[in-house]
Amino acid sequence: ILGGMQAEDVCCSSTFDPLSEAEYSWAAWNEESSSVETFKGCLFITYEVEALDKAVTIDTRAILQEKYKSYIYLRATPSDEKENLTAGLTTKARRELHKAFVVLTFSCLVCSLYVLEHFSHVDADPHEVALWVLLKRTQSANKAVRLQAVQELAENHHWHDYQYQTAAQVIDQRTAVGLARTPQVDLRFFLRTPTLPDLEDGLSVEDELRQLLGSLPQSEVDTCVQYFTSLALRESTQSLAAQRGGLWCFGGNGLPYAQSLTSVPSEKVESFCLQALVQHSKVQSHCDRIVANGGLQLLQRVYQLRRDSLKIQRNIVRIIGNLALNESVHTAIAQSGWVSVLAEMMQSPHVMQASHAARALANLDRESVKEKYQDGVYILHPQTRGNQPIKADVLFIHGILGAAFKTWRQKDRIASEEEKEAESMDDYTECWPKSWLAADCPNLRVLSVEYDSHLSDWMAKCPAENQRKSLAYRSRELLRKLKLAGVGERPVVWVAHSMGGLLVKKMLLDASEDPDMHELLKNTKGIMFYSVPHHGTFMAEYSVNVRYLLFPSIEVRELCKVRNTNACEK
Repeated sequence: ILGGMQAEDVCCSSTFDPLSEAEYSWAAWNEESSSVETFKGCLFITYEVEALDKAVTIDTRAILQEKYKSYIYLRATPSDEKENLTAGLTTKARRELHKAFVVLTFSCLVCSLYVLEHFSHVDADPHEVALWVLLKRTQSANKAVRLQAVQELAENHHWHDYQYQTAAQVIDQRTAVGLARTPQVDLRFFLRTPTLPDLEDGLSVEDELRQLLGSLPQSEVDTCVQYFTSLALRESTQSLAAQRGGLWCFGGNGLPYAQSLTSVPSEKVESFCLQALVQHSKVQSHCDRIVANGGLQLLQRVYQLRRDSLKIQRNIVRIIGNLALNESVHTAIAQSGWVSVLAEMMQSPHVMQASHAARALANLDRESVKEKYQDGVYILHPQTRGNQPIKADVLFIHGILGAAFKTWRQKDRIASEEEKEAESMDDYTECWPKSWLAADCPNLRVLSVEYDSHLSDWMAKCPAENQRKSLAYRSRELLRKLKLAGVGERPVVWVAHSMGGLLVKKMLLDASEDPDMHELLKNTKGIMFYSVPHHGTFMAEYSVNVRYLLFPSIEVRELCKVRNTNACEK
C-alpha cells in the first residue's frame, strides 16, 4: 500500500467505480499537510479494509505476496453472499473506500517517508518510495529538476511491472515525450494505443483516406499538393470502380476482364493517399483540419494494418512529424497513442525508421528542444536526450539520385544470404555518419538533408512545377528550413556529394546577401566535397544533347560544363 495505489489496480469480482482523473490529480497534492495527518490517512484505509472484512474475505496470501504494492485481491465467501457480493459492498462502504484511495494517492509519498523515518522496522523497499519521489519531481516548477527526474526515472531498470503501469497512468504528456527520447527506455512506461472503433459497415481504410483527402482544401495550396491529391483520388476512384464491377460497364454489369485490368492493390492506393497527406501536412492551416477530421486515428489504423510495410510506416510517421511542428496539436497526438508508437520505432534497427521517429519526437519535445525540424531535415545524432553539450553541426547534402540516408551508406552488399548472416553487423552500416561519425565525435549534431532529385523529368515526382528543382529555389527553401533547425548558431561543417556541393555553394552565396543568414556564413568552418562537378560535367552535356529522348531535368541542365553554356541554354 505504501508504494501507491490506482483505482484501476483493484481486482474484485464486484463492480468498482473508478476514480475520476480530477479526484487523484497531482495538482491536488497538498505539500503543507502535516506528517501526523498523512499517517492518519494511511491508518484510515487500514480501518476501512477491516470494516469490509464482514462482507468479503481478504486473501492474505496475495497481500503478503504483493506487500506494499498496487493490488488488492478480494475473494467472495462461499455462501449466498457470493451472489449478492455487489449488494454487500454498499454504497456507503464504496464511497468511504474511494475517499481512502484519494487520501492514499495524495499522501502515499509523505506517508512512506514518515514511516521510514520514524519506524525503522517497517519492511518497505526504498525504490517503492523512490518511484513516487521521481514522479513528483517530473511535475516540478524547476525545468532542470524535471529533466533530471525523467532521466533518473528511465535509467532505473529495477522497477516492477506494476510500477511501470502505475507510472504510465500518472505521467503527463511532457514526461512521456521525455521518456520516449531517452536511450533504450523501457516501453512499459507508455500506455497502450487506444482501441480504435470498428469501421462503419461498407467502409474500408481506402474509403476513409479518400474522405479525409476530400475534406481538405484544394484551392490556394501548392501546385504539388494539388497534383498529389488528384493523383491519390484518381487511383482510389479507379480501385473503387474495379471493386464494384469494373470501369467499363453496360447496364451496370462490368466486363469480366475489366476488374483484372483496372484493379489497384489496396496498399498502392494507401501509398498514394499517404503521399498526398504528406504534402497537405506541410501546410500549417491544413494540420488542424487533418486532426479535426480524425486523421490521427485513421493514420493509427493504417499503421497497425500495414505493420509489414516499412515504406508506409515511414510516410505515416513523416506526417506525424510534420503535424508536430504545430504545438496546438501536440495534445491530440499524445492522446491518439502516437508517443508509444514513436518510442517503439526509435528502437528500430532500421536507420530510416528510427530517424523519422526521432524527428517527430524532437518536434514534440518542447521541454529540451528549441529547434524545429521541417520535412526533409533529419537528425542522425543525437536522436535522444543527453548530457553531452553540442559544440558544432555537421550537415550532409546528397546529390542527384541521392537521399538523406542511402547516399551515405557504406556499400551495397551483394553477398549471398548465408554470407550476410555470417557477417558481423559491426562490419556494415547503412548510414556511416550516424554509426561512425557520431561514435567518434559524440559532441556533434549530425543532420542530413533530403530533397527530390532526378536525372530525367520522366522520373519526376511532381512534374506540375519544374521550377522547384532549380538550385536557386532549393537554396532558398533549405536555408529557411535550416534556420528553423538552428543551423548557424554554432560552428558548421558541410559535407556534400555531387550536385549537393553546387547547392551548398549557392546557399552560402545567398546567405551572404541575406542579413538574417550572416551567422550561418560566419560560422561555416569547412566544406568537404565528394565528387562535386565544380566546372560541370560532360555527362550532363550529353543528356542535354539528347534532351528530346531523355528529357533531362533542370538539375542535370545546371550541371553542364561552364565552357559550353550555350549548348546548355539551348
